[in-house]
Amino acid sequence: MPNPIYTAKATVSGGRAEGHGRTDDGNLDVQLRLPKEMGGEEQGTNPEQLFAVGWAACFEGALGAVSRREKVELGEVSINSAVTLSPNGSGGFVLSAELDVTLPDISDAEQAKSIVAAAHQVCPYSNATRGNIEVALTANGEAV
Repeated sequence: MPNPIYTAKATVSGGRAEGHGRTDDGNLDVQLRLPKEMGGEEQGTNPEQLFAVGWAACFEGALGAVSRREKVELGEVSINSAVTLSPNGSGGFVLSAELDVTLPDISDAEQAKSIVAAAHQVCPYSNATRGNIEVALTANGEAV
């Protein structure tokens, strides 16, 4: 890619069941464990949780970019994200995601949905997953 802005670097060993992950700068240092639903003991985090946090944070940044472009004040944005791991029926797995966005200063439902839809076009996580996984978006409680 020409003119990269930033590259995150991390090292993982031990995988998702009994692993350890650390970024090269040491700011993120996590024990990776299976979730309770998969036989784990909830003493660490898992890739789906990390993806859910990362996507929500990135999406909030995309909302900021859209609000600046459209000159709209969003207020204290809140995003509840969910990343679900499911079997694909062929021995592998698939992800799906939900982003439930609350824009407290946007009372018009159509405007809120338009802003969230625009952010979905801007967000790098959304662009990376588009067409690859099921994604459900809501804006102030309404489907986008």
